[in-house]
Amino acid sequence: MEQHKEDIGTRKDLVLYRLQTAKADLRSARILLSAKEYTGANNRAYYAIFHAVNAIHALSGKAYKRHKDAIGNFNKDYIKTEIFPREMGRKIGEAEEIRHASDYDDFYIASSEEAERQVTVADEFIRLAEKYCMMQFEATGI
Repeated sequence: MEQHKEDIGTRKDLVLYRLQTAKADLRSARILLSAKEYTGANNRAYYAIFHAVNAIHALSGKAYKRHKDAIGNFNKDYIKTEIFPREMGRKIGEAEEIRHASDYDDFYIASSEEAERQVTVADEFIRLAEKYCMMQFEATGI
């Protein structure tokens, strides 16, 4: 786990930046989906989720270099405690597996239905993550 330098910006700045990055990745996923580039859409949809997960971690000053650590700690801190629905934890795990297969398995063929599903999951999660972050800002005065 790596801590962020506070002199670069506030914790709130970091959270908002990561949420914006997640939204940009989601826009890219939608563009790729409409261009029938399903592998790329899966990749960008996953990264949209990943950046939203990291926005949530930033609320408490946490950061992880490895995807496995970021997702694992998100599951431990937010899914198992039911801050976020368990079903969302399953969807995030599936998105990670699909992204990995899309990026690294030579003979993996991404389908339009799968890519559409991944974009939908990313959109759903970003909305939940943003709502959670805004509630935390209000509750903690960050």
